[in-house]
Amino acid sequence: MKFKFIIRHYKKSRWRLALNTLPFIVLVIIAKYFAHYYNLQFLNLNSLFTAVISANIFLIGFLITGTLSDFKESEKLPGDLSNSLSSLFDEAYITYQNKKDEVSKKCMVDIFNLNQSVFDWFYKKTRTEEVYSKIFKLNNHFLDFEKLTQANFIVKMKNEQSNLRKLITRIHTIRETSFLGTAYAIAEIITFIMILGFIFLDLNPFYESMFFVSFVSFIMIYMIFFIRELDNPFSYYEKDGLVEEVSLKPIEDSMKRMLIILNESESVANEK
Repeated sequence: MKFKFIIRHYKKSRWRLALNTLPFIVLVIIAKYFAHYYNLQFLNLNSLFTAVISANIFLIGFLITGTLSDFKESEKLPGDLSNSLSSLFDEAYITYQNKKDEVSKKCMVDIFNLNQSVFDWFYKKTRTEEVYSKIFKLNNHFLDFEKLTQANFIVKMKNEQSNLRKLITRIHTIRETSFLGTAYAIAEIITFIMILGFIFLDLNPFYESMFFVSFVSFIMIYMIFFIRELDNPFSYYEKDGLVEEVSLKPIEDSMKRMLIILNESESVANEK
């Protein structure tokens, strides 16, 4: 049990990417040592090689800028989802408190189930079409509400329903679309060729060159892993998960609040 806790903690540790990079750096150091030992360092440092390093750094910076903008937007989406679901639930709750009817109570239950489905959807336990279907089925409740509440309440609920669709569509797009996959490929190719060049690069003194080669290689490989992490902040469904994931706590909290209100409403109904 303790071992499982350590593994889980490691997967979410901020140092996981660095530790995952270290085995590659060890391989680079070993390869560099053997290239030096067998006198295979046939490349000389020149302006062209430094230009390749600069170009790779620029490309990686470009990729980080693009993925970071999506990540910053993604941080807001679970909270926005939670707010829309809570607003729908509040409107149904107000109608239930006013009329004490089964229609609004069933609507509250369906919104709670929708919240649960959205949470499961992030872990790919529920399909996207199922979530859209549950959002669509709210229209049946809106029709029933026409004789129970004012029109502006229904308009507000329709707006929140539309907002839910937009948020689900946006999250689905971010989750299923990779940011410039061809740019990732060229960054990885340049990084690999650059590290290969470092191994056969003749730099003196040797131990200083070993330090700089391992340091630069570490930074480049780490940044490639980091970009991969940022590219999909909704990858909760992956086995190992990611260090940089958007928190789903707002959706969990709204689900808990809805469940408490539903239980209280059920208790009051039973007492009567």
